[in-house]
Amino acid sequence: MISVYTLTSSLHDQQVLDESSRKFLSSIGFDYTMKGEDFSTYGQSDLDLIFVRTGGTEGLFKPLLPQIQRASRQPVYLLTSGMSNSLAASMEILSYLRSKGFPGEIIHGSPSFIASRIRTLEATEIARKRLASLRLGVIGAPSDWLIASKADYAAVRTKLGIELVDIPMTELLGEIATVPHDDQAARIAFGTELFSAAPKVQGAATGAYRIYDSLKRVMARHNLDGFTLRCFDLLTTVRNTGCFALAKINSQGFLAGCEGDVPALLSMAIGRAVTGVSGFQANPSSINPETGEVIFAHCTIPLDMVTRYTYDTHFESGIGVGIRGHLREGEVTVLKVSGDLSRCFVAEGTLLRNQSDPNLCRTQVVIHLDDTGYFLTDPIGNHHIILPGHVASSIKALLG
Repeated sequence: MISVYTLTSSLHDQQVLDESSRKFLSSIGFDYTMKGEDFSTYGQSDLDLIFVRTGGTEGLFKPLLPQIQRASRQPVYLLTSGMSNSLAASMEILSYLRSKGFPGEIIHGSPSFIASRIRTLEATEIARKRLASLRLGVIGAPSDWLIASKADYAAVRTKLGIELVDIPMTELLGEIATVPHDDQAARIAFGTELFSAAPKVQGAATGAYRIYDSLKRVMARHNLDGFTLRCFDLLTTVRNTGCFALAKINSQGFLAGCEGDVPALLSMAIGRAVTGVSGFQANPSSINPETGEVIFAHCTIPLDMVTRYTYDTHFESGIGVGIRGHLREGEVTVLKVSGDLSRCFVAEGTLLRNQSDPNLCRTQVVIHLDDTGYFLTDPIGNHHIILPGHVASSIKALLG
């Protein structure tokens, strides 16, 4: 839903303005609710536009800014036709916003350009609101080797509105210990793909299901929209892996990341807000700077991202249940944000092929990127998120 609020100088003929405004908005061709000069519901729609109809409205806007700041996290979007000195007024207002450190933008141009921009902004603000409502768990601390992948909880809350909650690993382990063995429930959860898996994998299915069931219980207890898990601790404590649980939970509309990597989880959250899927959290395993080909691999992937999959053991340990997924070839976007959200890497590429090298993690894709220099000179940690489609512009718009 889009709401349109108006700023109008009393010096202008109201009847003439109403008619010209109607024609202007009609030429854009978008669905909206006209709110007029009553800003009491500002911030409650997917997208709020302030239609600056005339010049001389700067003084009308100035006392509204504190109310706008309290009501909404979105930038101030100033829509203007350019008639009656409205563009000049919009520029003065935007300059005032910038001087106060508040983001904003003037939406001006041809009807087709304005319509396209409004569609983009509506999608961006819907994604922003999705992020601002998230409550994400950090189950266990980040893995010991993630020495550059810490997160600034306060910055994350301020910039995206996401709440991060620390949950001790002992809570999950205690939950696993109470979940009974249920072979039938495990077979149902794993599906028919389990029948074609190796006996060792089939034997690990019930244990992997107990991890999945326990994680769902922890999520419910803490009212989580997702989590990242210090999953390697499961290898030594319960002799199984979280790969199946993460693959399953991600496919259910939640977020589930590996190794306690909070920046990767935040990247997944941003990706889901834009694309509707969590994305494939993976390591660059090999890079060819001459061809631009990068091999990304990991032992779990959201089941709703793949065209088909099989079960295998976890690569490093040779135990538990890993996922060997096959992704659709074509356009992809590679994403990673830093733990304080001060940096973002986003690049569009092409998924050339899937592969099955026994010396790598189970799901493996080869992606072509125009420039691979970032990975070798200034990377943001090792994990990156692979998303379907070319969505870099949407991500950049969301992160500002």
